[in-house]
Amino acid sequence: MNVKTDILPYRSMPVFLKDTKKLMQWVQTLSFSEAQKLWECNEKLAGLNFDRFKDMKLNKNLTPALLSYEGIQYQYMAPEVFTEKEWNYVQRCLRILSGFYGVLKPLDGTVPYRLEMQAKARVNGTKDLYDFWKGKLYEEVVSDRRNNTIVNLASREYSRCIEKYLKPGDIYITCIFGEKVRDRVIQKGTPAKMARGEMVRFMAENDIEAPEQLKAFNRLGYCFEEEMSSEAEYVFIKL
Repeated sequence: MNVKTDILPYRSMPVFLKDTKKLMQWVQTLSFSEAQKLWECNEKLAGLNFDRFKDMKLNKNLTPALLSYEGIQYQYMAPEVFTEKEWNYVQRCLRILSGFYGVLKPLDGTVPYRLEMQAKARVNGTKDLYDFWKGKLYEEVVSDRRNNTIVNLASREYSRCIEKYLKPGDIYITCIFGEKVRDRVIQKGTPAKMARGEMVRFMAENDIEAPEQLKAFNRLGYCFEEEMSSEAEYVFIKL
């Protein structure tokens, strides 16, 4: 994660900050070896994050969420070159799922952390983070919608936080980016992440408001495949 406090000011605080504080305090009770096991990372990375949690202040030196993450998806969104109109779009339409913060708006203030959703964190009697958050993430995401449509551009680790709680009437569309191999769609991790980020940029640049408009996406060599798609899955094949 990045610390970028001088590019753009944060506009708001994460909605579940009280829950985040509980998670922070729980991580702070762990020994170094317990924390490293939780994070499943090497000693150097564990040391960095152990120190981060030890000195963590959730209300100081905050970076807007969309600028703080540096994974492949976020690199291909390229938020640092968003126009004001595009920032307004993502602030209105994009929600980031987080094991630590729950749900983030792009301009919520965040600090660096390591706590993936699938981490086996048993906090206050819960068996894991899915149990900790339960349906709160879904409820927050749907409360912000302008209509009843959710476009899923998350990995399976995160999308299950929403899918488990979907209700009749929800329109939930998962975008799949892959290659066609013997009439099957094969998704590969890195290219799919690149395309998810590029799709967010496409939506922001074109002020996308309706699912049908997603079908025009044609970046990174992908093209919408009508025959392999359904109401619940939009399939984009790399040509």
